[in-house]
Amino acid sequence: AVPAADRAAAGAAATYFRQLGGAAGAGALGTLFARRLSDGGAVSPLTPRLLRALPPELRSGYARAYAHALPPTFLYLVPVLVLGLLLAFLLKEKPPVSQNLAEAPVIPSARTAPPEEEPPYVAGIPVTGVVQHHDGTTVPRAALTLIDSGGRQIGRGATGEDGRYALSTPGTGSYVLIAAAGGHQPQAVTVTVGERPVELDVVLGGAGRLAGTVLTADGSPVRDALVTLTNVHGEVVASTRTGRDGGYDIGELIAGEYTLAGSAPVFRPAALPVTVQSCRETRQDIELAGGAVLRGVVRAGGGRLVEDARVTLLDAAGNVVDTATTGPDGAFRFVDLSAGEYTVIAAGYPPVATVLQVAGGGRTERDLQLGHAD
Repeated sequence: AVPAADRAAAGAAATYFRQLGGAAGAGALGTLFARRLSDGGAVSPLTPRLLRALPPELRSGYARAYAHALPPTFLYLVPVLVLGLLLAFLLKEKPPVSQNLAEAPVIPSARTAPPEEEPPYVAGIPVTGVVQHHDGTTVPRAALTLIDSGGRQIGRGATGEDGRYALSTPGTGSYVLIAAAGGHQPQAVTVTVGERPVELDVVLGGAGRLAGTVLTADGSPVRDALVTLTNVHGEVVASTRTGRDGGYDIGELIAGEYTLAGSAPVFRPAALPVTVQSCRETRQDIELAGGAVLRGVVRAGGGRLVEDARVTLLDAAGNVVDTATTGPDGAFRFVDLSAGEYTVIAAGYPPVATVLQVAGGGRTERDLQLGHAD
């Protein structure tokens, strides 16, 4: 019967007074009982063991004294109980909070409220049509969503196996129809609904395929080459590896511009732009250059192996392709070369010059260090 905010304090107070009353009642009962027994002397030393040790003629007297003194003690509580009963009948009852909540006026639900008047319109005007590709083939199981100018969903559905759809509108107005299907580019069109059904066909960009072969310069297929396709944002769209014939095939692509890259061991990576058409297969071969290896040995007169010789490789235009330094075996090696004409130049240490002065009749020493300038 207290507010919800005071329930914790009320419960704690009730528990406190209940414990206080129990302790006070037990103390009063013990005091009254002791007084009734005190006429015959002290009663504190009397215990069950002492009672059993008393002679039979005294034991029965003590037991009757306890039995005579204890029941009348409870009679002192009768006036208190009668007073509490009268107060319970006379005090005004305060109903619990839960009953007040239950008796609160019930707010009628939205279902029972009378409907508000709305502006009249022709309900159930359908929007029908076909979802198809650019070549006229239909798109089955395409998802369609109809929204109003505020972005709220008005209706949704899907095309059948024949590509046809039918959506109901709440009335006249302008709506947006969104069509989407797996492997197709989504499409959104504006629909203006009047008093008659609307027939609207939606064209989706179908999924395209990209296929081709990874080849060397002489037309040999490259097996197990990695082919990667990225979009205009640089994100990887798909990747695959070529088969034994060097061919690759990537499907379920949205029409648009991509970058096609191919790579393989001992070959130089290659990348080229490619345009994927919708509803058709686009073929694009990738030619990987390089793969040639040039090796040899630098020897001096008499066939002696030359260590630490500098070998330079030039292309047909005289540009430096690569440089190498021979080891103890005089060998050099160039890898990842394209087919063509090259020039190999081997040279020892470059000359080293130093200026010194020699005194007449004396002995002068000067050490020289040869090496390649890196």
